[in-house]
Amino acid sequence: MRHSRRAFLQGGLALAGFSLLTGCEMSGQPASEVPRVGFLAVGSRDGRAFMIEGFLKGLREHGYVEGQNIVIEYRFSADRDDRLPALAGELVALKVRLILASGTPASFAAKQATSTIPIVMGGLVADPVETGLVASLAHPGGNITGMSLMTAPLGGKRLELLKRTVPDLTRVAVFWNPPNPAYGPILKELEAAAPTLGVKLQRLEVRVPGDFEGAFEAAIRQRAGALVAPGDPLVANRPRMVADLALKYRLPTIMDNKEFAEAGGLLSLGPDLVDSYRRAATHVDKILKGANPADLPMEQPAKLDLVVNLKTARTLGLTIPPSVLAQATQVIQ
Repeated sequence: MRHSRRAFLQGGLALAGFSLLTGCEMSGQPASEVPRVGFLAVGSRDGRAFMIEGFLKGLREHGYVEGQNIVIEYRFSADRDDRLPALAGELVALKVRLILASGTPASFAAKQATSTIPIVMGGLVADPVETGLVASLAHPGGNITGMSLMTAPLGGKRLELLKRTVPDLTRVAVFWNPPNPAYGPILKELEAAAPTLGVKLQRLEVRVPGDFEGAFEAAIRQRAGALVAPGDPLVANRPRMVADLALKYRLPTIMDNKEFAEAGGLLSLGPDLVDSYRRAATHVDKILKGANPADLPMEQPAKLDLVVNLKTARTLGLTIPPSVLAQATQVIQ
């Protein structure tokens, strides 16, 4: 009887242990390991907050809850991108399972820091192939994959929207942050489209937030009729600051991300950054379960948002043409 009871208990414990191990295997993690991932970003926690929330939402959709079954090590450049290589080195030294790179400069810093730890890009503005980050979108070929925003080809469309909205537009100012490699393709597209639309471009160099107001003043001095602010993290982290300055100087402005128009900017055209970071979590999940980033295709935006702020248009004395309103995915009254 004792023998039978002991055998029964041993069998029950073994079955319980098997069930626990099976459950851990199904979740893609060893029983003793909580994955630690790095989040390397340009700017500040506050500036990237909406992107971080998108990423955390995506992780939750795959069963990961920060602080419970996944640990995230955050590193922010605090507007000093020269710190990014050292911050990437810190994450490598922590032996994180992978690095989520937020912003083009962060992606380059992560690539330079490691060729073995997987890197997932949350939403890359620069062309990943043209800049040498990956071999191709379908087969990245190294330790990097993720989300490509591919916003440079939209440069002509953004100029066209401004041309339709601002009567007699002939000169358009463009923010330019030289250290960011994303700007090469962006400016190339804008410069190719400008002559066909009958406008001239005026570059305004901005390297730190303190440069913004001087750039607006320069645009007004040089009689620019509108402004394009590309999706550089320097700008994308501060949509309200740019929107407020655009209203102060009464300069019709278009940006990539909808948060700008929601903060009071006139127009925005581009992919949904929150959704991009949410979808990046799928790459993270696959890599944590053993996938090779070299074999995970880069993904592109599922849709584009054109947001029009009619309240701002009225403040600026502009009438948004029906042809523009018809294309809008969101109209702010």
